[in-house]
Amino acid sequence: MTITAFPLCWPPGWKRTAAERRAFGKFGTTKQSKAGSWRSVQSITIAEATQRLRAELERMGVRDDDLVLSTNLRLRLDGLPRSDQAQPADPGAAVYWADPWSVAPRCMAIDRYTKVEQNIAALAATIEAMRSIERHGGAVVLERAFTGFAALPPPIVAGMKRDWQLVLELGDLLLPTEDDVRRAYQRLASRYHPDRAGGDPVRMAELNAARDEALKWIQKR
Repeated sequence: MTITAFPLCWPPGWKRTAAERRAFGKFGTTKQSKAGSWRSVQSITIAEATQRLRAELERMGVRDDDLVLSTNLRLRLDGLPRSDQAQPADPGAAVYWADPWSVAPRCMAIDRYTKVEQNIAALAATIEAMRSIERHGGAVVLERAFTGFAALPPPIVAGMKRDWQLVLELGDLLLPTEDDVRRAYQRLASRYHPDRAGGDPVRMAELNAARDEALKWIQKR
């Protein structure tokens, strides 16, 4: 099983929430004027929820390079979900990470809410709540709890397969066409083909796989 940031890779064995049972989330952010004369609570954005999740994992010693946030949102060039797009039919979110104090990688997934950003924020809130166990002297309890999230063999997180849109440098296109994919492939292949000076066989293999995956995705769209 290969973990991808897009599309959503739901952990095997994790129960899904039926669409009709999903709720409207209430995670938000507080906005305040510079003078402090007013405050307002606004719905959390994709970027804010993602940053909140990353911050919680960082407090556990997890680096950005050791985590994958998987959703059905298209990605930015940095591999994180983009904000400027419609909500997907499946708003679930899953996070996979390599834990610095355990050899077993971890994963957690939530699809309780109708919006992706709410599910990402819920992941952050859940991890924050679990970290509080450790703060109150329950390190062993925390370790046992996280043991239940060890669902994947180590090479999956360590390998971190990149999304095809990133490999082909098409992150600025919301819905790439076959022509977009083929042009991007040809441009990059002319740079990395092993027969060319300075070519890179590993990168070329990645390009071939990304092209094939992209074309399959477009044909199914």
